[in-house]
Amino acid sequence: MTSLEISFFVLALTCCALATTGYLLSLLVKKIVLAKGSTWILAGGALFLTFNLLLGAANSSGWVNFGSRHFLSIYAWTIAGIYLGLQFKTKTRLLGAFIAPIILLFLIAAAGQESDKNLVPPQWQGWLTTFHLVLAIAGEALFVLASAAGAMFMIQNNLLKNKKPGKMGRLLPSLSDLDWINHLGLLWGFPLLTLGMIGGAVYAAFVWGGFWPADPKVIWSFAIWMVYGFLLHQRLAIGWKGSRMAALSCLAFLLFLLSALVIRYCFSTVHNFI
Repeated sequence: MTSLEISFFVLALTCCALATTGYLLSLLVKKIVLAKGSTWILAGGALFLTFNLLLGAANSSGWVNFGSRHFLSIYAWTIAGIYLGLQFKTKTRLLGAFIAPIILLFLIAAAGQESDKNLVPPQWQGWLTTFHLVLAIAGEALFVLASAAGAMFMIQNNLLKNKKPGKMGRLLPSLSDLDWINHLGLLWGFPLLTLGMIGGAVYAAFVWGGFWPADPKVIWSFAIWMVYGFLLHQRLAIGWKGSRMAALSCLAFLLFLLSALVIRYCFSTVHNFI
């Protein structure tokens, strides 16, 4: 990474840390103004991260030498961008108390990665690989957002059920906005992840041969897709929504996070370049 890339990354990390602190303080002191300010700080961090990624792409000639640090940064950038975009439609700024820490964790993990470690080995680079990665990241980012909205829905719903909303209940986003974000995350995330998986499967079938379906990362991704599809089906066809869908989204997210860590550190996979 060049010195300018590093500077933009540090600025993005700093902004995200400040935004996370501001969001959590807004819950502690029950002041929405802190959350509003933190949203602008997070937007600044997303802008710095955009510059970092653009420079990274330019300096590495696209995907060549596009490292694991960039890969994790793309996850953080996608989640931040989708969340900030939703602020134009909803007043869910306090949802940032759940979103900003996730973004910060991705950036901290990115900071610990080797910047010169290839994201995609040269022999596997191509437009279909790019298609696969971009759509899979976008789909998974939307699922993270849906799960975060589900978690905050459960908190707000519990406060209202116990008839103790207090000042905290008045600060939290409305149940309808949170349910809508959960719906949107599933509705758009599933087709994006599906297209990304199809692109990866088509590429793997020609390049990796017949062993690729047994890869642990592929099995894990297919499990995500199945549960993702189940949740969307239950929401659209059966009419599940509200607290039931919120709870299932959170449970699915926790299971996927745990399984992702297990696969990453306990199993050998052809996706170890990530």
